[in-house]
Amino acid sequence: MSFQKILIANRGEIALRIIRTAHRLGYRTVAVYSTADAQSPHVAAADEAVCIGEPAPAQSYLDVQALLEAARRTGADAVHPGYGFLAENDRFAQACIDAGLAFIGPPPAAIRAMGDKAAAKRRMAAAGVPCIPGYEGEDQAGERLLQEAGRIGWPVMIKATAGGGGRGMRLARSAGEFPDLLRSAQSEAQHAFGDATVLLERAIESARHVEIQVFADRHGQVVHLGERDCSVQRRHQKLIEEAPSPAVGAALRERMGAAAVAAARAIGYEGAGTLEFLLDAGGRFWFMEMNTRLQVEHPVTEAVTGLDLVEWQLRVAAGELLPLRQQDIRFQGHAIEVRLCAEDPARGFLPQSGTLLRWQPPPGLRVEHALADGSAVPPWYDSMIARLVAHGGTREEARRKLLRGLQELVALGVPTNQAFLARCLRHPAFVAGEATTAFIGAHEPQLLAASGDARARTVAAWLLVADPPRRPQRPAPALALRLRFDLDGTPVQAQVAQTSPGRFGIRSGDGQHELELVALEAGSARVAVDGVQEHVAFASTRDGLWLHLGGEPHRVLDRTREPLRRGGATATDGRVRAALNGRVVAVRVEAGQAVEAGQPLLVLEAMKMEHVHAAPIAGTVQAVLAGVGEQVPAGHLLAEIRPPGHTPGGGAGEAGPPPGSPA
Repeated sequence: MSFQKILIANRGEIALRIIRTAHRLGYRTVAVYSTADAQSPHVAAADEAVCIGEPAPAQSYLDVQALLEAARRTGADAVHPGYGFLAENDRFAQACIDAGLAFIGPPPAAIRAMGDKAAAKRRMAAAGVPCIPGYEGEDQAGERLLQEAGRIGWPVMIKATAGGGGRGMRLARSAGEFPDLLRSAQSEAQHAFGDATVLLERAIESARHVEIQVFADRHGQVVHLGERDCSVQRRHQKLIEEAPSPAVGAALRERMGAAAVAAARAIGYEGAGTLEFLLDAGGRFWFMEMNTRLQVEHPVTEAVTGLDLVEWQLRVAAGELLPLRQQDIRFQGHAIEVRLCAEDPARGFLPQSGTLLRWQPPPGLRVEHALADGSAVPPWYDSMIARLVAHGGTREEARRKLLRGLQELVALGVPTNQAFLARCLRHPAFVAGEATTAFIGAHEPQLLAASGDARARTVAAWLLVADPPRRPQRPAPALALRLRFDLDGTPVQAQVAQTSPGRFGIRSGDGQHELELVALEAGSARVAVDGVQEHVAFASTRDGLWLHLGGEPHRVLDRTREPLRRGGATATDGRVRAALNGRVVAVRVEAGQAVEAGQPLLVLEAMKMEHVHAAPIAGTVQAVLAGVGEQVPAGHLLAEIRPPGHTPGGGAGEAGPPPGSPA
């Protein structure tokens, strides 16, 4: 089917990625956007753009009729779904076809065949593809599932059959914790996919997550484009991907590739798809699932093959033959990708939202993003905001280039996992190519360790006094000023005095330091701390500033003018506040109910994940202050717990409310 104008049913960086190739091949493009994305770069990059609704995905990017109406209004004759949202929804694919649009993806029947993970496993087993032992039955009663988990043997993985992206997945290590984890997985699956059905699998720990990229055309040709190793994950979501896998040689690649091609043939597949496997140290592999779409990590395959996978998608959708046969596909060098996410690793990778004050991608890397200074990071969508990809002749060269680029990246204003990713790339286990799916859990203390850098404390103190973000020409006071501030959550006391023009003496807990201002530009400076020059980027906020120094971002909250905090009720005053912007999807208690410390109270959904807010103390629920369906901002008071023996007006909570307790 030929087409001329493509509507991209997605947002952000993947929409830009598709637009780039479509324009190169001569196609016109249509962007769609929610009201939250009106200023997103993908809107301006397309030839035409249509607003399809409110920020919530159900009212915009998941609204099939709004998308079809946008195609009708603009005369688009093809739809590319990107990834996420409706990319693996067979009903959407069929609706596009019924409307006379080319769907740039696999046939609805193929999406349907692999969309239900339980049915997909049965189909793959019948095709001779190795599968993990488990339970894929229709009986979803809690008692039956617990019984089957015991039969499989602990630990057991609970997985949403309609799921993806780590949502609706929980690892249960014992019968005691299974019921709560099952309920959590089913709830998350219901809200994310509209289907609470789960399957159970034997958990294969310390394995590698290795996937095979396949492509098929409608003329019966199927090829694979090698593997990607996606073992470094948090919350069952990928953070680092690379090709080729350090654990896969030519013989194993041939075996896994043959299994993936056989699977694609078994379902009459067309277009781009990915077969995901678990691989153990002995070279045995088991099928997990098939993603019937373009993957987030497709750039690493593009880097080692020299191919444009979006171009292949467009050619296949137009009815062309695959551009290459299996024997013509070549692999060159090594590529590694990291996913930059708006999240706080130190708080359980809690998603973050806000305004990106400074954005400066590094030179020398492929950076997929839709960001600029002042870009909003909304709470309604996935926390991934950019991907950085490096290619080198060897794995070590690619790793080294990626690490340098990651450290050069400036992203200030919203907490991200930038420093965490850099620590992953530097860790000896990753350097040696030994990372498995257990990597983050096994090395979390080292990966989360704050730098505690004296240079950062020194530069932060200087920035607060000199205030170049707001008043670059302001002379600093000659008299010493005492400061109190939080640096990445750690309290700091410092004293700053200007000793001569452009020179400062700064004393903090670790001693005396000298800082010299070498050069100052808008939003950045060259400073020498104790004689060592370094570049610093910065951006001011109402209550402090952000700075980027030594390859890491730092958040500075100025506490100088605040009264000293009193001791007393902090985490035990019984107030539970929203830990992030989100929508209330479950309320599990009511006023007057007795609760234990740690008992779940409410569940918020943000950036496609559920976050449980639990009771900080034992007591009685005094009030529940949010209802199901309500969108609440970070810090919103959700519930109050009255401790045993407390009387109203007794003064509990005078020291201020703590944040919620996300699980």
